[in-house]
Amino acid sequence: MNTRFSATYEEKVTFALRDLYANHGYSRYKMSRFEEYDLYVRNKDFLISDGVITFTDTNGKLMALKPDVTLSIIKSGKDSAGAVQKVYYDENVYRVSSGSHGYKEIMQVGLECIGDVDDYCLYETLLLAAKSLYLISDQSVLDLSHLGFITAVFDGLNVPAELRARALSLIAEKNLHELMALCKDAGLNEEQARKLKKLITLYGTPDTVLPKLKETFEGVADLSALTKLEELIALFDEETKKLLRIDFSVINDIHYYNGIVFKGFVKDVPTGVLSGGQYDRLLEKLGRKSGAIGFAVYLDALERMEVSAKYDVDVLLIYEKGESLSSIKLWAQELMSRGQSVQVQKEVPEKLRYKKLMKLEEGRMILLEERT
Repeated sequence: MNTRFSATYEEKVTFALRDLYANHGYSRYKMSRFEEYDLYVRNKDFLISDGVITFTDTNGKLMALKPDVTLSIIKSGKDSAGAVQKVYYDENVYRVSSGSHGYKEIMQVGLECIGDVDDYCLYETLLLAAKSLYLISDQSVLDLSHLGFITAVFDGLNVPAELRARALSLIAEKNLHELMALCKDAGLNEEQARKLKKLITLYGTPDTVLPKLKETFEGVADLSALTKLEELIALFDEETKKLLRIDFSVINDIHYYNGIVFKGFVKDVPTGVLSGGQYDRLLEKLGRKSGAIGFAVYLDALERMEVSAKYDVDVLLIYEKGESLSSIKLWAQELMSRGQSVQVQKEVPEKLRYKKLMKLEEGRMILLEERT
């Protein structure tokens, strides 16, 4: 996919993501630019960046330029038995940018599903995360993990409670050497250490990794979390399923998160562009009894994508006289919904540089040429 990151591209991605979420019934959430600083300082570990821009309001209250949206959504809602709040947002947040390492106004897009969260809510959120990545780039992956399974492994292997935080950190870093040293300190035997090692070394498609994990930990740990992942992944169609990978080094703060957690990556960006998971513990800390799952897309991370001027347009779509306007419009929209720039013409312009040449014939779209 030929990607040019600019203000125009950022807007295009934002609009495409908004359409995706709205089409799945999510309502748009709009928040104030300012929030009381106390909300963030009490949950600073939940924030991506601990840098918060503050000022004193005219009434003497310490206020903050919003560094996060999720906390505001939780604060504004309330528990209602059987109900699920499904919202999406596209908001400017103010925090230290991963690219510039200085304070920056960053466009963030995401969604939250809060309330009586069931398995369908989990599946739908994972599906929308995968589709969000595909809208950004057709060369992307969504790494899945489950904190409940990691906890079950720790329990099954009798990892001491005082060493678990350090073990989680080493798993997240994929630091195999120090993890093995920690196993020795914890009194784990070679077989137990070998099993724990699997959490770092196993990575790949669900069809490859999940059976190996079940075989390794059968009789050692509760496998219900793996079964849950398997059931949810089975609902994906083959095309979307290609984006999924199992990676137990994906670990979010266990003081806030539980259950499924995930991160999304696209080619040419060294850091994650999407992050999310179940965060029931955050709601509990804020006095809510509901469950929750959501994710955010960090558009500032896309600034690292390689800017290419090789092509003027991703797709040149040509059509012949007599082609219906509705057909032209629908196919152009379909291509643009995938995050591709599209120019529609009756003939091929002489100097236009395109990556793909496609033609409409009797309502069908045919690929005539693709350049590398």
